[in-house]
Amino acid sequence: MNVDTDQIVPARYLKKPRSDDFGEYLFHDVPHLLDGGAEASVLVAGRNFACGSSREHAVWALHDYGFRAVIAPSFGDIFYSNALKNGLLPIVLPETVVLDLLKDSSGKVTIDLESQTVNAVHKFDIAPFAKKCLLEGLDEIDFTLSQAERIAAFEKSYQP
Repeated sequence: MNVDTDQIVPARYLKKPRSDDFGEYLFHDVPHLLDGGAEASVLVAGRNFACGSSREHAVWALHDYGFRAVIAPSFGDIFYSNALKNGLLPIVLPETVVLDLLKDSSGKVTIDLESQTVNAVHKFDIAPFAKKCLLEGLDEIDFTLSQAERIAAFEKSYQP
């Protein structure tokens, strides 16, 4: 609970360029938060995950480490927005469901973004635009560029 962005990626790494592998800085000062280097693409966390400062680096570290989704009862607001903009799916589920996922000895969690379900039974919400971008592997700039013909047509027909 209450894992802040400084725990996710310590402040001393914030001056590194984005081209660095931020995954190596993930939980650098609290390595016990990762389960022995097990490879996983989904992180299940407690409430108020990624609270604190607004650093985008926290999302980069999770993404570069290999996580593609984080499930928690709640997130820091800015982290939630940054995650969606950087290809990381933040999923909000009730705390009882999250605790059950953490207790599950199989450790298997499946996410179907198309149907917006976790383990085929737990529904989650996501904004339609964010869902489209994640499904198509686009960021906001890629999406805008994909609309170049429509933008050009509008500009051509626009009469102020």
